[in-house]
Amino acid sequence: MGVETERPHRAHRLLIIGLPFLLLAPAYADAQSDPVIEVGKFSAAAEGQTLPDGWKPLTFKKIPRHTTYTLVRDGETVAVKAVSDAASSGLTREIRINPKDYPIVQWRWKVANILQKGDVSQKEGDDYPARIYITFEYNPQKVGFFEKAKYEAINMFYGQYPPIGTINYIWESKAPKGTMLPNTYTDKVIIFVVESGKEKLNTWVSEEQNVYEDYKKAFGEEPPMISGVAIMTDTDNTGESATSYYGDIAFRKVTR
Repeated sequence: MGVETERPHRAHRLLIIGLPFLLLAPAYADAQSDPVIEVGKFSAAAEGQTLPDGWKPLTFKKIPRHTTYTLVRDGETVAVKAVSDAASSGLTREIRINPKDYPIVQWRWKVANILQKGDVSQKEGDDYPARIYITFEYNPQKVGFFEKAKYEAINMFYGQYPPIGTINYIWESKAPKGTMLPNTYTDKVIIFVVESGKEKLNTWVSEEQNVYEDYKKAFGEEPPMISGVAIMTDTDNTGESATSYYGDIAFRKVTR
């Protein structure tokens, strides 16, 4: 997608990426007393199953080539395998979680290759072999008049509100681990570089982030309810190829 006139849709898709989470009433997980909420129990799925239970495709009309996602056996466990060739799409899960009650998000992933042209600081490098999206519900009390009008216009057009903010946890090519910065298309999406470079390629890596604290760090305020989670491997900007694996994703309470 190297032509400048083809890029604006990407910012639009980032703004409305939460819509698929909101089209149906999401599971209300914040009332649960369980210490852990299993958002993606991929290891319990059957190899070859079309989609993980509770998950659905996230595609974009102006991007004709889609990343393929399949449930495969990798070693002793079943995981989601993503293969992207100059393509972009994701898988989403609609779920409502109170991040104050369940602040810790944990997941596993494995990346076969990084992107040579990937660069989190540049629009043309805004591709990642693996990333986790976490979206947060729109709250009209947290926005000004003009921004509220924009949200209302999107609601009228699509029938649902987009998220008020999104956190991306990514595996980057060059930026140092621990980097935090806005997405190059919109400051409604804040990126956290969780892994970077080639050192851990082809190795399962377990991750843990405090999404409650990360949201406050990213947006300077208390987070609203989480509205959904997505996984995405995309290579449409760089025109490269990537293969990644996603293991189980869960939210848990802080152990006292």
